[in-house]
Amino acid sequence: MHNPYFSILIPTWNNLEFLKLCIRSIRTHSKVPHEIIIHVNEGTDGTLDWVKNEGLKHTHSSANSGVCIAMNNMAELAESPHVLYLNDDMYVLPGWDTCLKQEIERLPDDMFYLSSTSIEAKPQSNCMIQGDFGVSVANFDEEKLLTEYHKLDFHNWSGSTWPPCVVSKRLWNKVGGYSEEFSPGMYSDPDFSMKLWQVGVRHFKGLSYSRVYHFGSKSVGRVKKNNGRKQFIKKWKMTPSTFCKYYIRRGERFSSRTDTPQLPFIINLKNRLLGSLL
Repeated sequence: MHNPYFSILIPTWNNLEFLKLCIRSIRTHSKVPHEIIIHVNEGTDGTLDWVKNEGLKHTHSSANSGVCIAMNNMAELAESPHVLYLNDDMYVLPGWDTCLKQEIERLPDDMFYLSSTSIEAKPQSNCMIQGDFGVSVANFDEEKLLTEYHKLDFHNWSGSTWPPCVVSKRLWNKVGGYSEEFSPGMYSDPDFSMKLWQVGVRHFKGLSYSRVYHFGSKSVGRVKKNNGRKQFIKKWKMTPSTFCKYYIRRGERFSSRTDTPQLPFIINLKNRLLGSLL
């Protein structure tokens, strides 16, 4: 699309039926000018051929390179001022992108990190809305979801970390994108948020009315996981939970931008001890 506002980056790994549904939802429910960029990991299930036939901008690796490398490869092709990370097993809902754009344009500068809110059958955190509209493409109740999604009560929340999330391309470049030492990707999301914190971002906000349906980590279970928690502690001298709870206050009802917290003594002690052991 000419002059896109968002570059929507979608890493995928042999997940073709979910990817097709995801792309269809973007094409159907998006109003803001955008471009879609796919990173095809492997693609032996027909994904690579389908992406090519659809004329989608894409990158490719012959094996699963993981999220970090995929995101960085796609970001190199991004032509818009905003990088938007979306999972391939997400279905975007009407208004999802206009809410994000309105929030961005309300802010005085690009020192923000924003998330949409996921609806899930079994929510993984208090940043998500509970709603069961199917756990596979085969049993997905699309009609019911489109009728009911806006009626589900929720609120704006603090602690934007997980996709769908959006950051300015300037900030993406400033912090160097995703940290590839966290490949294939465990704890790469809070690491990216911490890198943004380090350059002064304090507006970490999840928007209630920017909504997607998430079928739920359809690739994570197949990945040989890195010890991301240990890597995070070694790099940042605190646990991921310390950062998420006390710094960006993930899951709290959003009230204002965050500031550097005064940590409880026991939390400081725990972080120092863990850091010294690694």
